[in-house]
Amino acid sequence: MTKIGIVGIGFMGMIHYYAIQRITGAEVVAICTRDPKKLAGDWTGIQGNFGPRGGMEDLSNVRTYSEIDELLADEAVELVDICLPTHLHKSVSMASLEAGKHTLVEKPISISIDDANELVELEKRIGVERAAANQSPCYLMVAHVLPFFAEYAYAKRIVEEGQYGELLGAHFKRIISRPSWSRDVADLDKSGGPGIDLHIHDTHFIQLLCGVPDAVFSQGKIAGGNYVDYLTTQYIYNDKEITVSCSSGGISQRGRAFSHGFEIFLEKATLLFDFSTLAGEASTAVPLTLLNDEGEVEQVDLGDVDPIDAFVGELQYAVEAIDWETEPTALSGIGARDALLLCYKEAESVRTGEIVPIR
Repeated sequence: MTKIGIVGIGFMGMIHYYAIQRITGAEVVAICTRDPKKLAGDWTGIQGNFGPRGGMEDLSNVRTYSEIDELLADEAVELVDICLPTHLHKSVSMASLEAGKHTLVEKPISISIDDANELVELEKRIGVERAAANQSPCYLMVAHVLPFFAEYAYAKRIVEEGQYGELLGAHFKRIISRPSWSRDVADLDKSGGPGIDLHIHDTHFIQLLCGVPDAVFSQGKIAGGNYVDYLTTQYIYNDKEITVSCSSGGISQRGRAFSHGFEIFLEKATLLFDFSTLAGEASTAVPLTLLNDEGEVEQVDLGDVDPIDAFVGELQYAVEAIDWETEPTALSGIGARDALLLCYKEAESVRTGEIVPIR
């Protein structure tokens, strides 16, 4: 039974708490927040843009801490689940790893590439030290949840299994209206703007599905400095006959607050999906649909999908990686760092108008 301590009880910390109640082989044994009401179990003030509103929680079997160091000193905690604002990710993740804890931190891994590299190198160093001491590995995992959403999980599985032949190409989109739900979103040095905070979902999924590209060519609008409001990118693979692109950013009017989807082209099938929040209501323009090479159109049955299911899958995956000591590829620190690198290379391409190599 993996014992989990959650750091940060905002909306995402609450969603992780609820998701952990639905996985096997793990339990929340500790939480950390500086809000005394939340420590007392009053989560009624928590509300996000999906899922349930917070309620009154019975925390009688959960140890509560107001300081992060106190939770890290708790010997019972094996996995630290960090749900703090992005600018705090590096320092708390490093402290967690140094304390010998498996560490799951919300995406993005950081805003800074240098910080991301430091975290990846720290995990590597600790891994070498623990191996030399015949100890089990200590994982750094980054909670990129998109691969665990039902439509994206299905697409990834179809591509990897190869039953419809090789991947020929894909286009992804993730478009929102200008966000206003958080003060940190407007602070580009804390959020990275839509070009990181939003777009990194797709750069992570693309490199997971296709590998890291050799170069990118992007056009769009710079938000300031190294950050982007919106863009369209062509991902260039020198040794693969595939064409992959993505459009992302905060460019929509408020009537369509959010939309995402994809078109994925295989030798013997095409996979389509298009979802939006339209006038405040969920609107699926194209449910997950498979077109085969015999001209048949099949709507893929995903069953009943709950908004928290993806987080359940993500956290179950993390726990099983720890239990079986298997590399958590879908949540790896390296993959998260590479996704962040792509965002910065795309911003450079927007600024310069040039094809930018990925090194």
